Amino acid sequence: MFAGKPVIGIVGGIGSGKSFVAKLFGELGCRVISSDEQVSAAYRDPKVLATLREWWGDEVIAPDGSVNRKAIAQRVFADPSQLKRLERLIHPLVHAARERAMADAADDLTVKAFVWDTPLLLETGLNSQCDAVIFVEAPQEQRQARVGENRGWDAAELARRENSQWALDRKREISDYVVRNTADAGFARGQVQDVLSRILAKSASRS
Repeated sequence: MFAGKPVIGIVGGIGSGKSFVAKLFGELGCRVISSDEQVSAAYRDPKVLATLREWWGDEVIAPDGSVNRKAIAQRVFADPSQLKRLERLIHPLVHAARERAMADAADDLTVKAFVWDTPLLLETGLNSQCDAVIFVEAPQEQRQARVGENRGWDAAELARRENSQWALDRKREISDYVVRNTADAGFARGQVQDVLSRILAKSASRS
């Protein structure tokens, strides 16, 4: 709990629609905190850009001066030590941004809960700070279609990325609730309403 409000973590496979499910929670009065947005903000930090250039050269900086995330991904997913190095640089900035966002909304009576849309929630141990963890489930073919359309990844790239994360069965097992995200948005919305009411009821019984 933070400021009397439950903290909800969202996990699932790549392309399962975690951000879509987080958005549904947002529509129901939750404050959604997106790690992807905070990572993007960290990559705009001049000190971060300078450090990345020092580590890996001009290749990781785009012509307009922004970070070349594709070039960075090619480096870090081929070398776990470089991935850890990047995480040590970025994660503290993301953590600080998340804390600020929660503090800013702490006294907002319209905020029912905080939702953390964080891809590595389990891998980084942040689930220990959550009152509930939700696993977003989607069929493999649907996840592949999404990342193919939105990110241009083939099956090999999706597998390579997922190999750096916990297995889906492990993520599902450790979660408190499951939301099945199919092509039917209304079906997902109904599940989110039900899960949120359960979490809020449980939180109210504790306070």
